[in-house]
Amino acid sequence: MISLAVILGPNQYGKAEVRLVTVKRDGLVHHIKDLTVSTALRGELAATHLTGDNSVVVATDTQKNTVYAFAKESPVGEIEDFALRLARHFVDRFGHITSARVMIDEHGWDRIAVEGKPHEHSFLRSGAEKRTTAVTVQDDRSWVVSGLADLVVLKSAGSEFHGFPRDEYTTLAETDDRILATAVTARWRHQGENAGWGESFREVRRIMLETFATKHSLSLQQTLYSMGEAVLTHRPEVAEVRLSLPNKHHFAVDLSPFGLTNDNEVFYAADRPYGLIEGTVLRDDAEDAGPAWNPH
Repeated sequence: MISLAVILGPNQYGKAEVRLVTVKRDGLVHHIKDLTVSTALRGELAATHLTGDNSVVVATDTQKNTVYAFAKESPVGEIEDFALRLARHFVDRFGHITSARVMIDEHGWDRIAVEGKPHEHSFLRSGAEKRTTAVTVQDDRSWVVSGLADLVVLKSAGSEFHGFPRDEYTTLAETDDRILATAVTARWRHQGENAGWGESFREVRRIMLETFATKHSLSLQQTLYSMGEAVLTHRPEVAEVRLSLPNKHHFAVDLSPFGLTNDNEVFYAADRPYGLIEGTVLRDDAEDAGPAWNPH
């Protein structure tokens, strides 16, 4: 029998998807924050894996309670700031924890309009789109990745797809006029710690949307690169953009059996299978990413 040496590799643990809603009351006007928070800790944790010694394990229940306590002790504010406070707490509070990652999804709510005016304390879920962040604190350094997910966009003109290789299995027709639709998942890595998280998020989102709308697209890959390039050109605090764009296919319906023509007016919206276009756009002088993307 061959002698086999088994060692413990990289590992982490934490509390996933802690649901947190806060209400800030300014007199009759209320403001809500709706978050899903996940924590993950790394460090000198071999003992619990190898022998079951839990003296180094900060219980995941403790991590959950810390999220709630921090939300009470000071305003949540921007999700990047809240994640930084939490991650630094775990690294500073427990000497054997060398790295902490906090990931947050923020779910948007709009005020319900009553007689044309926003109601003080009644809200309407603004859709599936989420604002996201993933913050890593390791020793005395931090890395901040901001982002968004499920931002559904569509353009009914200004998109083509042709010139691709054809073989015996190719049935897709070439087109110079198609619907282009996708659900954007975008994450961007900041250079250093930027205090203007809210403005940065709004501007990055605006730039990506405007680029999607105005860029005449010969492929979704070209659109992806253009969106990332535009962000890096206009936002110096961003070092790198990673995009995941599912192609939400819209196929023109054949109406000829009914004696009707279809001049790109009636479509079948297919939900699957779909093309999935993913890519990274970064500055050639970008700071080293360190652990910013691990374990994305």
